Amino acid sequence: MSSESVGGICGAIVAAIVLAGAVVFGPIGQFGKPPKPAKAEPAPAAAPAVPAAPAPRGPVIREVPNQ
Repeated sequence: MSSESVGGICGAIVAAIVLAGAVVFGPIGQFGKPPKPAKAEPAPAAAPAVPAAPAPRGPVIREVPNQ
């Protein structure tokens, strides 16, 4: 057997493994994939009658002593 035929056989084996892996792990297109769920838009919430209080703020440092 010449090196060209050995290379061809090894190439065919590698190509078959890659093709099988592509089919198993990631089918092309929508084949074998679940359909995408439709987006269900929630009903808009009623606006609150009283506006919410502002978020509490952290401590304010007015002056930093020079050490």
